Amino acid sequence: MSVQRITQKSHIKKTIAAPGDKSISHRAVMIGALADGITEIEGFLPGEDCLSTIACFRKLGVSIAVASDRVIIKGNGLKGLAAPGGDVLDVGNSGTTLRLITGILAGQRFDSRLTGDASIQKRPMKRVFEPLRLMGAAFSEHDTAPFTVYGRPLKGVSYTLPVASAQVKSAIILASLFSEGETVITEPQPTRDHTEIMLNYFGADVKRQGNQIVTHPVTRLNACKLQAPGDISSAAFFIALGLIVPDSEVTVTGVGINPTRTGIIDTFKNMGADIEFINKRYYGGEPVADITARTSSLKGMEISGDIIPRMLDEIPILAAVAAFADGRTVIRDAEELKYKESNRIKSVAMELSKLGAHITETPDGLIIDGGYPMSGSIVDSHNDHRLAMSLAIAACAISGDTFIKNSEYVNISFPSFFDLL
Repeated sequence: MSVQRITQKSHIKKTIAAPGDKSISHRAVMIGALADGITEIEGFLPGEDCLSTIACFRKLGVSIAVASDRVIIKGNGLKGLAAPGGDVLDVGNSGTTLRLITGILAGQRFDSRLTGDASIQKRPMKRVFEPLRLMGAAFSEHDTAPFTVYGRPLKGVSYTLPVASAQVKSAIILASLFSEGETVITEPQPTRDHTEIMLNYFGADVKRQGNQIVTHPVTRLNACKLQAPGDISSAAFFIALGLIVPDSEVTVTGVGINPTRTGIIDTFKNMGADIEFINKRYYGGEPVADITARTSSLKGMEISGDIIPRMLDEIPILAAVAAFADGRTVIRDAEELKYKESNRIKSVAMELSKLGAHITETPDGLIIDGGYPMSGSIVDSHNDHRLAMSLAIAACAISGDTFIKNSEYVNISFPSFFDLL
């Protein structure tokens, strides 16, 4: 167990680069493995989750070379994955790997066994299995890992997601690459669309019509060169630092600002944050900008509905920031947080309370009464990378020392976090 000590800070004037986007790094490896030719990825996130994706595809016969944040993939083509033999595909702590690779493996000509760490083995897979079964997929009886994917011929399907989930949507889209006929997915609210953007960049046929995604199978995907933007979920921690630490200005360069991911920025701005986008450009179809955040007087607000899927991963840092805002912040419609690396509703409330935050968990979110004095304490990450980083940012703006137990879990998505901090 690693313990990280955080002390109070002020007058921060810094420019940093965000690590590569985690969601895009996962997808680039998966789609590159299915493409014909050599795919090169710059700005890849070499965090533990993304390295788990690489390890799985190597066991499926794909040649992948990694040099820091540069990855070169010799794609096997849509029908070129190899059976893992006796090897179990271990996704580690990565829910993205587990859910998306399940969609790919469902349409193969071989069977695969998937597992992960203790946290992954508690995370529900029924929501992924149900639509894939409608397409003809077959799985062993368990709705949690470890489980077996029995490769089967698939057919297109029309499916309405009961809950907005980019991972479930992406699993269906990836399965549709191996399906006969059209697949139509209807979302209750728009979710991050990195899978759709990237697949089209590689030559797939994926179209959005309102809240529907329509896919048609293609005979091949074409290898590409990609630059992964900086991860807005990681940048959000340092944006928050700039907002709550006195007399500060923090700029994070090269951040992806895909509108399906900027809910946290919109929410911060609605709370009164001084945030500016500069130097806008595009990386591989994804919008990118440098983001500057300055110390701000923030006000509590209610957050619910369509914006929640656009910022679900950022709710831990939103809760931390809300503790410094004037008035009450209410977060609703976020029950999905219970199924992350920890039960984030419970763990965020528990650990921020140890720092003196007035925070209450509800069945689908949190209530935070901001503006109360806070001070350092001993807290725990609950083996959750985003909770560890949220606690660290909050600790920078309060008196006394804070000690974060199990802080090493930041390596899942942001290995350089504490060095930068």
